[in-house]
Amino acid sequence: MNAHLVGLSRQMSLKREMDVIANNIANINTTGFKADTPLFEEYLMPGASAHHFAAQDRQVSYVQDRSTFIDQTQGAIQHTGSPLDVAIEGEGFFVVQTPRGERYTRNGAFQLDAQGQLVTSEGYVVQGEAGPIVFQTLDNSIMISKEGTITVREGGDAISVAIRGKLRLVRFDQIQQLRKDGGSTFSAPAGAIPDDVDQPNIVQGAIEKSNVRSVLAMTRMIEVSRTYSQVSGILQNQHDQRRGAVDKLAEVPA
Repeated sequence: MNAHLVGLSRQMSLKREMDVIANNIANINTTGFKADTPLFEEYLMPGASAHHFAAQDRQVSYVQDRSTFIDQTQGAIQHTGSPLDVAIEGEGFFVVQTPRGERYTRNGAFQLDAQGQLVTSEGYVVQGEAGPIVFQTLDNSIMISKEGTITVREGGDAISVAIRGKLRLVRFDQIQQLRKDGGSTFSAPAGAIPDDVDQPNIVQGAIEKSNVRSVLAMTRMIEVSRTYSQVSGILQNQHDQRRGAVDKLAEVPA
């Protein structure tokens, strides 16, 4: 029975890992997506399930799903040429306002809504240091500095330059406290207060791609699938042996 339980715990952990890998692969093209990594640990039972062994019972080792680790390493920077696309080189998150409250993201594929506000692809309002960033109808030649200051040319005047705001970039001392709240947005737990990034480094006309390494993810998916099949084979052999033993014991001597 213990062999079956140990095998079952391993299959459950493999299924969990497969779900995580599949979600990572599905988000390879999601801008600013951060890959998940499942964490497992060994769980030792105090002893075997039966209590009539000639020798002392040994501890039984199971696999326990502990948590999921978010890989916060930076993804590759892809240049798009769009003036509203921005990527962060180094640490930091953009701040956006959602119906669920303030959220944080590295997805800088921004656009304008009907009111001229700078928003994410999901429609979340991008926050500047003084609130939402709003453009005028005749604004053109949008420039975003590495510090996040947004300037425009007003109307047909090639000389007049106006500032429309400055992107708010924040950082967290304990970045692993962040929890995913969508494809590329994160929420912070109560009490986790973000700090402003002292020296932001923003690249205009570029976006940060997902940090999922496709080849490694596909390779790991194949390994998990094969391991699951191997464990299934071992459990089936255990079942066949038990059934054969029961059949032999049930035979009536001639």
